[in-house]
Amino acid sequence: MERFVKLRGIALPMMLVNIDTDQITPGKELVRAKLDGKYARALFSNQRYLADGSPDPDFILNREPWNQATFLLADRNFGCGSSRESAPKALRDWGFRAIIAPSFGGIFYNSSFRNGLLPVELPIEQVKEIARQMRAADGREQITVDLESQTVTAPDGRRYSFNTPSVLRTMLLEGQDEIAITLARRVEIDAFRTKDRALRPWAYGISSRSA
Repeated sequence: MERFVKLRGIALPMMLVNIDTDQITPGKELVRAKLDGKYARALFSNQRYLADGSPDPDFILNREPWNQATFLLADRNFGCGSSRESAPKALRDWGFRAIIAPSFGGIFYNSSFRNGLLPVELPIEQVKEIARQMRAADGREQITVDLESQTVTAPDGRRYSFNTPSVLRTMLLEGQDEIAITLARRVEIDAFRTKDRALRPWAYGISSRSA
C-alpha cells in the first residue's frame, strides 16, 4: 500500500450531501472494472459520460485543471449506501489521495484507509471555506494535507486540524496493512506465545506438546 505522509495538490469541490457508493461507482461499469482492475473508468460514470459515451464537458471531473485534483471536497455523509469496496478503489485509481468531508459512511471510511485513501473529517464550515477558495481560484490554488500533523492547510494559509484512528493512521503513514503491522511485532508475539504455551500447553495442540 502506498504511504501517505504529506501531500499538496488541487482540491476538487463536489459539495453535495449523501454522495453514495452507487454514484461513485455505478453498477453498470463495475463488472468491467472488476475484470481488468481499472476502477477509475467507473468513477462517477453516470455523470462523467453523455448518452453516446463521450465525456460530458459540463461535469467538473472532465475539466481542466480539476481533472488533475489530488483531493476531493464533499458535504455530509460521503460514501454512504452499499458496502462496495470499489468506491474507494475507483477514487484512488483515478488519482485522489484524500476525501475531505464533515462525515462519511462507516464502511467506506474504513475501506478507504485499506486502499491508500485518506478520509478527512472537518466541520462543514471549514470544508465550505476551502471549497470557496478553490472555486475563486478556478482550481489554480492548492491545499496541503498532512497526516503526520493531522492538518489541512487551505490556499490562504489557514490550518484546520482533524483526527484519525491511531491504527488506521499508522497504516497509511507506513504504507502497511493490518497483517504487515502485526508481523512487525513478531518478537512480542513469539514472546507471548512462549510464555502462554508454558501456562496452557493444551491450547497449542499436539505439535506444541511434541516440540
